[in-house]
Amino acid sequence: MKIWLDLANSPQVLFFRPILARLQQQGHIVTMTTRAYAQTVQLADRFGFAHTTIGQHGGRGFRELVWQNFLRALALAKWARKQKFDLALSHNAYSQVVAASLLRLPAVTLMDYEHQPLNHLCFRLARRVVVPEAFPADLLQKYGAGRKVYTYPGVKEQLYLADFVPQPDYRQREGLPVDRLLIVIRPPAPWTAYHRFENDLFDHLLVHLAAKKDAFVLFLPRLPEQAESVKHLSGIHVADRVYDGPNLLHSADLVVSGGGTMNREAAVLGTPVYTLFKGKLGSVDQYLIQQGRMTQICTIEDISKIDELSVKMPSGERARLPDYDLVATVTNLITAGGN
Repeated sequence: MKIWLDLANSPQVLFFRPILARLQQQGHIVTMTTRAYAQTVQLADRFGFAHTTIGQHGGRGFRELVWQNFLRALALAKWARKQKFDLALSHNAYSQVVAASLLRLPAVTLMDYEHQPLNHLCFRLARRVVVPEAFPADLLQKYGAGRKVYTYPGVKEQLYLADFVPQPDYRQREGLPVDRLLIVIRPPAPWTAYHRFENDLFDHLLVHLAAKKDAFVLFLPRLPEQAESVKHLSGIHVADRVYDGPNLLHSADLVVSGGGTMNREAAVLGTPVYTLFKGKLGSVDQYLIQQGRMTQICTIEDISKIDELSVKMPSGERARLPDYDLVATVTNLITAGGN
């Protein structure tokens, strides 16, 4: 088959890396598009992916967000019309699913967060919907997925971290301190369709962590303006490069994020992780919390839970979540969607 893969956000580059390799091993021809958002393009370049960048993020305003997605859908459709694809593939890339529908091209979408409003669009337009087993069945029906649903065990981050081999000297190579606690933090994304509010709890967290003299706090901004917003905090170090995510999280002593993917990656790798996500918590995050892999911070008082981390645990002693051979499972579900 001739498959069109669209990468619209940074985590999707890592997620599709092993799937892309498996598809190519099976003889499929995969052509890739990317969106100029966060570190998507940089990561695609780092992995040596051949890709065409089309469109960008719409910004904070909901109207601008919808408008940019609409414009991107038209641009993608115009680009893809001449390519004669057999299948469109994405992790809920709304613009691609719309473009595929305009071209009457079968689309397979994967998703792991049930409270995304635009699931209504992607699930109804796609030929096949692939989700983790924890995804609530009632919401799949509500979003119009119907009988198009196929599931896999665990969480999606297990798929692309299964073959991860950490670099033992990663901190030294990246100039990160080895004699202090390394705390990696990532802000929420208040401009997304599922997170339309500011997270003041995260601001309190920044002040709290900035005062920790025994820690090196590495701040990973999503957009340049977020980096500007923490410059007044001398104890916060803003990342000046795109880090190798799995190695960074594996070498960290603690991860705190207002988002989702990075938290789940840390949980899979066994790194202590706290979530400050203020939207509706997803079923996969609840699954990890129930397993003791993640801790939720809901109030300012809960921030003190972070101080309980007083002894560094060597990264080699942390228990990782098992591998379910998800690459083969998910790849087979994807290719069956084109038949």
